[in-house]
Formats: sequence, C-alpha cells, structure tokens
Amino acid sequence: MKQAEGVPGRQTGSKASARAQEHFELKSATLGLLVLQLKTADLAVLAAELQQRLGSTPEVFDREPLLIDFSQLPQPVAPAAQAAQGELGLGAEPALDLVALLSLLRAYRMQPVAVTGAGPDLLARALEQGLAEAPDVDPAPRAEPRVQEVVREVIREVVVERPVPVEVPAEAPRTLVIDKPLRSGQQVYAKGGDLVVLALVSHGAEVIADGHIHVYAPLRGKAIAGARGNTEARIFAASLEAELIAIAGIYRTTENPLPDTVLGKPAQVRLEGEKLVMDPLKT
Repeated sequence: MKQAEGVPGRQTGSKASARAQEHFELKSATLGLLVLQLKTADLAVLAAELQQRLGSTPEVFDREPLLIDFSQLPQPVAPAAQAAQGELGLGAEPALDLVALLSLLRAYRMQPVAVTGAGPDLLARALEQGLAEAPDVDPAPRAEPRVQEVVREVIREVVVERPVPVEVPAEAPRTLVIDKPLRSGQQVYAKGGDLVVLALVSHGAEVIADGHIHVYAPLRGKAIAGARGNTEARIFAASLEAELIAIAGIYRTTENPLPDTVLGKPAQVRLEGEKLVMDPLKT
C-alpha cells in the first residue's frame, strides 16, 4: 500500500502552527546600569558616606539597577598578617559582609542585580544571593583602519599588490530627539550620541546620553551625560532644576543645592577634572 499523499504536508503545517503559537521570545538588550565601584569592605565607613551624600535624597536612585564593581576592593588580609598589623597598631580591612552590603544599598532604594571584579569566594556568595556575574567593562575599542584600495605597480611585467591602510572616519554620532514631556518613572537613553528634549523633564524622570544632553524646557529630573565615560559631554537646560546631574560618572544631587546663579535659569554643566562646573547661558 502506498503512503497517502499530503500527510507530510499536514505534519509540516502542524509544526508551523506550533511555532506561530509561541508565547515568548528571548532577545538580547543593552541596559544602562548604575555602577558602584567599592573601595572598602568597612560597611560603617560606607554607610556614613552614603548618609552624607544621599541622606537627604534617598529617592534619587529609586529602583535603579545596580552593578557592584569589586575590582578596587582591597584584598582580604591573612590572619597572621592581621595579627601583625594589630601589634603595630594598624587597622586591618575587615572581611566584606555581602548580605549586609546588599541590605545597605537597598535601604537607599538601589537594586543590586550583578557583580563584576569579584574573586571566586565573593562571586560564589554573590551568586547565592541571586546576583548575576557581569563581564568586565572594557573601554570602547578603537576603530581599526580598513583596507580601502589596492595599489598596483608593474615591474618587469610582475604585478605586485600592496594593501594601503586608509583611515576611515568614525560614524557621525546620532541624535535622539524627544518632543513630549517625560513623566516621573520614564527614562530615555541616547546610545552613542546626543539627546535633545523639547519638553519638560519632570521630577523622577531620567534622561541619559553617551554624548551631550540638551533640554529646551525645565530640567527637573535626572540628567546623565557622557554615560560611557565621555568627559567632553555637557548638559544644557533652558531652566536647570535637576535633582541629579552627572557627567562621565561624576554626579551631584540635591543634597548640594544648585548655585543661585544657575538655579531655574538657562545653564550648562561641564566637567573640569573631577569637578562639575555650572555656567549660566546668555539669552
């Protein structure tokens, strides 16, 4: 008996139907994360500094995903060395209490999600707490010169091909334009370029750009320029009232009130060394 025609087609159709009924997809995504570079395991010292910087504005980093960088954390001191330091009157770096650290950060409404730069023991403890291991963040690679043309020269009827590297100009930065008001809880990120906002940035809203940020309206939320380390980035606002401003990781919150010369006025923010400088704009 021959196999009935059309059976394979029905099976294929069944598989296609099953694929059409899939209820989720997994896709890669790029997220901007707040990074805490930890330089001490002494949580009393860390708590005091957090209180000094953020005590009056605990909501600034409300539910912000946080990457904890342990690469600058001092190495644990062996017991014998600790004893020797004690005899010499030197303070020893305490062992890090990871659970207490996470509790401290969450008290300031940060949301730790991953760690980087951790040793095997610390990484194992982090994984037990439900944190992910993030790869080390390397500087953006420089664009390598590409071979654009081939020079041919004829010598005694022998063709010699020599590749000539030609510098290719980097792609022009892209600009993202937003023309609607940003409400509390909304976030906009201009990856690889500048951000232009033509409407109000409300308290609790967040604007982020790898380049400059221009807000042609009151800026009352958070503004983070040079998110990937561009120290030349600047923030421009028609009315500077921000609850947080940051450039290339250097930030200032409402704990340090904005100077009267720029508060509620057209202004720009730039970076000089590791200091944020605010200048009024002439109108």
